Amino acid sequence: METITYGDDPSQLAELTRPDGESRGVVVVIHGGFWRAEYDLSLGRPLATSLAAEGWTAWNLEYRRVGAGPGGGGGAPATFDDVSAGIDALADVEGLDLSTVITLGHSAGGHLATWAAGRAGTQRWADARVPVTHVVSQAGVLDLTTAYDDDLGAGAVEAFVGQPPGPAYDEWDPVRQVPLGVPVRCVHGRDDANVPFSQSEDYVAAATAAGADAELLEVEGDHFVVIDPTSQAWVDTLALLGQWSR
Repeated sequence: METITYGDDPSQLAELTRPDGESRGVVVVIHGGFWRAEYDLSLGRPLATSLAAEGWTAWNLEYRRVGAGPGGGGGAPATFDDVSAGIDALADVEGLDLSTVITLGHSAGGHLATWAAGRAGTQRWADARVPVTHVVSQAGVLDLTTAYDDDLGAGAVEAFVGQPPGPAYDEWDPVRQVPLGVPVRCVHGRDDANVPFSQSEDYVAAATAAGADAELLEVEGDHFVVIDPTSQAWVDTLALLGQWSR
């Protein structure tokens, strides 16, 4: 594993894990934690290790989150700036084939992973250098307006974006980006008590109605089963990724 920085803030870094042999593509792992500073990229390390063992190049991405002290300084738009810059930093890493770049994110990371695929369609991030080719959202927060109204994470959306739903959400909310021009797969546990299953279900319904390539994979378990590398949910997720490998 190699740590690579993409900015001056201590949270502007990523951990690169290469596979033995030829890579099947790059997977950008974006951790969750309701965008809060107390959760960090250590959540993504088990998945990065598993991905590399399966032949993928893993880019375990850190970013500024909401809060004071270590890991803080994020929120909108700083967190979005970091995720975009962190993905673009792949262009400066030697020996990477970027023809397949998959974002894979859990919970708040699922929000950021899906958002990143459409970021070039926004004014602020129109100059993104590395396009996302596929998305896997693991129990993602894909409708910020509904998440705000439902008070998910005890005010997490309000703390993250700093304002109630309105026109500014057009650049931040994945459900407002549909249809994306890349495939999106939403993996979600039916018994999720942290992020309702309806977040993925309703996103896929809206995306497919708009003509997008989006599918929902319902799995057994709670909010965290999708990031357990020993779970059937993760086996199923690896199978999804395998459909897109080079």
